Amino acid sequence: MFNRIRKSWAGVAAVAAMGLMSAPAGAADVVGVATGQQGSLGYNTGQAVAKVLNLKAGITARTQPLAGTAAYLPLISRGEIEFGFANAVEVEYAATGTGNFEGKTNPNLRVVGTMFPLRTGLMVVKDSGIRTIQDVYAKRKDLRIASEYKASTIIAYYIAGALANGGMTYDDFKQVPVSNFVKGMTALGDGLVDVTLISLNSAAGKKVNAKLQSRGGIQYVSLDSSPEGQAKFKKFLPAASIIPMKANSAIPGLQDAANIIEIPWMMVTHKDAPEELVYKATKAIAENRKALGDTFGAFKRGKNEAMAPTHAIDYHPGAVKYYREAGIKIGM
Repeated sequence: MFNRIRKSWAGVAAVAAMGLMSAPAGAADVVGVATGQQGSLGYNTGQAVAKVLNLKAGITARTQPLAGTAAYLPLISRGEIEFGFANAVEVEYAATGTGNFEGKTNPNLRVVGTMFPLRTGLMVVKDSGIRTIQDVYAKRKDLRIASEYKASTIIAYYIAGALANGGMTYDDFKQVPVSNFVKGMTALGDGLVDVTLISLNSAAGKKVNAKLQSRGGIQYVSLDSSPEGQAKFKKFLPAASIIPMKANSAIPGLQDAANIIEIPWMMVTHKDAPEELVYKATKAIAENRKALGDTFGAFKRGKNEAMAPTHAIDYHPGAVKYYREAGIKIGM
């Protein structure tokens, strides 16, 4: 299954690149911010950041909604778009040509910083009776699961890690191929799958929850947080953790407490991006967290002191300049 998804992103990226290269005259003065499709985490993050760059940093920024991280990370590496977002694991995979980017290196990627910790997890319908990863294991042969994610191939690794946490693989399920992260979410609402991945409080997830109200809405699958369970999970997502979340009726999927996935959600650029541009963008993000949080609530989880964690890929000099100026330690 992973051999199929590794081959698929290149064609999507090529199509996206053609669209960017056909931008109207004057577009060179506009800073591109790559995002996922509308309703996705990447889309919401990009909208918030672009707004702050325009209003607070004097940077004319325009979002570029694309199919997903697999489509736009190569474009960023080639300098065809300035900024974009991905989780910490995928940034390393993309730069080194490993994981879901096996054999496809993107060596010019550089880290700007962590926006906030991303929280996501396996999702089912409330009336399925599934509450834990052990419940999934017991019913695995009868369950349909979203698979492939041709334009967002890292999502399959998230799911594979969660399945490994419960002693399972994709081969234990009836696999339903989807094109991207949002399609994987909506497939649950449309009754096409029984298990998928949905980010905490995402717009698309809220729509799925509303659609499934007659069945109790959506419900996160609680993962095994034991040391053994964490070790199985980290074989797929070494930079991620399994964290406990309290029951919260205001958050779709958390009617009951659950252990879900957390991983740094990062902004990236390329090595040739102007130092002053990256400096100004980093400064604007760090100094306008309230404005970012007002636009997209996930930013409220972010902290300036956690913006520059240890990472296998180098930070851009413009970001480093701001972190040193602001006294933010790099590599914490």
